[in-house]
Amino acid sequence: MTEVIVVTGASAGLGRAIVERFARDGSSIALIARGRDRLEQARASVEALGGHALVLPLDVADADAVERAADIVERELGPIDVWINNAMVSVYSPIKEMPAAEFRRVTEVTYLGYVHGTLAALKRMLPRDRGVIIQVGSALAHRSIPLQSAYCASKHAILGFHESLLSELIHDGSRVRTTMVQMPAMNTPQFDWAKSRLPRQTQPVPPIFQPEVGADAVHHAVRTDVGREFLVAWPTVKAVLGEKLVPGYIDARLGRAGYAGEETSEPADPNRPDNLWSPAPGAYGAHGRFDDRSRDASVELRFAKRKRWLTLGGAFIAGVALSRIGGSKTR
Repeated sequence: MTEVIVVTGASAGLGRAIVERFARDGSSIALIARGRDRLEQARASVEALGGHALVLPLDVADADAVERAADIVERELGPIDVWINNAMVSVYSPIKEMPAAEFRRVTEVTYLGYVHGTLAALKRMLPRDRGVIIQVGSALAHRSIPLQSAYCASKHAILGFHESLLSELIHDGSRVRTTMVQMPAMNTPQFDWAKSRLPRQTQPVPPIFQPEVGADAVHHAVRTDVGREFLVAWPTVKAVLGEKLVPGYIDARLGRAGYAGEETSEPADPNRPDNLWSPAPGAYGAHGRFDDRSRDASVELRFAKRKRWLTLGGAFIAGVALSRIGGSKTR
């Protein structure tokens, strides 16, 4: 039987890399995003790789539209086996310069979009007592940074929602499985289309990884029970541990250097279109403009896929080292 997978934010960036990874397995994949043109490009890519694609243009902020899409998927492709929540928008701006409407919009897409997708998946998976729900997260779900407050807050909210869902599934004795896959900085088109008030072009906070690294992690989390969270790459592990051990030190460090880390030296175009309220034009694929600076593999992911205990042991040692560093800096 062909596996049926739903991916939100599927038309470009990490979502595009995810659907291409599952296409190689011959999966049937429902592609959800707002822009039909890029969804059709993603469909062509999926089918060229051996998968089958169903295009569903919609905004995940619309709960009714997500529910209707789930009905269409089950009618045309069959029972949903995997639902991957990935759609997001962000705004680069100091908090003091952002209107409330932009906070609301980021929250509706980046957090409530995951809630809507999860509800649609649970409605179908729980009666069958099977299925996998993946919440694509970020190191920023644990540790916020300046200039992306709405996005960071949404990722924190997803983590809180995810933990509640885990407890409820355990209480019910359900065999539906959910995992949050926490990503490092990635080379995606987000940095060309996110709304920004910054004077220079935005960039991922280095080190940067190619989106295929994240797609491989999601694929592994679907195929293997990796537990409640799956931390992808050392920067994610470091952010999670650092927030638990030395949050005040990180506050101070980000206050001094965080702004510069999110910008390049190139001036921003104040007239470029963004994707906050509607899809940005352009034939974007999985990759952004940082290919020459991006890593195409993660040692930590490789270890986690083969020897999980080695990764956990390394994280413990790193945690001890970070606590000592933090203590030294504080003193």
